[in-house]
Amino acid sequence: MDTRILVVFYSATGNTAALAASLAEGAREAGAEVRLRTVAETAPPQAIATNPRWQAYVDSGPHAEPATLEDLTWADGLAVGSPTRFGGPAAQLKSYLDTTGGLWAQGKLANKVATSFTTASTAHGGLESTVLAINNVFYHWGAIVVPLGYAHPHLMGSGNPYGGSFVSRRSAAPDDEALGALRIQGNRLATIAGYVAAGLRAG
Repeated sequence: MDTRILVVFYSATGNTAALAASLAEGAREAGAEVRLRTVAETAPPQAIATNPRWQAYVDSGPHAEPATLEDLTWADGLAVGSPTRFGGPAAQLKSYLDTTGGLWAQGKLANKVATSFTTASTAHGGLESTVLAINNVFYHWGAIVVPLGYAHPHLMGSGNPYGGSFVSRRSAAPDDEALGALRIQGNRLATIAGYVAAGLRAG
């Protein structure tokens, strides 16, 4: 049975979406079945209109199917991504995560393998704190958190060991170095989630 990986993201201008797509590609390269999902845009139109790139991204959507709770129960492993918002994940993503209380109470999120990723516009804009804040949700679920680490040589130049990230200076799109790190993260997630799922199914 193929390992099942869910990639859930919120993206305002497309950068986090690009990281999500690269992570999903890495998971597929490891043989996983992947669902790529987004969450609803809840910002008011007047806020979106203040940023031309945000407005253009919204106007060009939808960019993926909306994430559901069923996606979470389906998955053996998941990756969750958001741009930084004052050192934490965006409210749009947090709203989705906040709906998981029922699944948590039933123990249906325990032993999922989980990882996270982020983007920011400045080098010290909260990359690590955003990844760690997303991971806090995983700890409460009883999930198994898989960091990106530094085991692959590519990551020594690109990397945030907590989870893949990209700094979008002057509205730059993710570069090959960042996208490569996310492919590695997706491959790592799928590989480890496969090991855990096989063990759980064996009883």
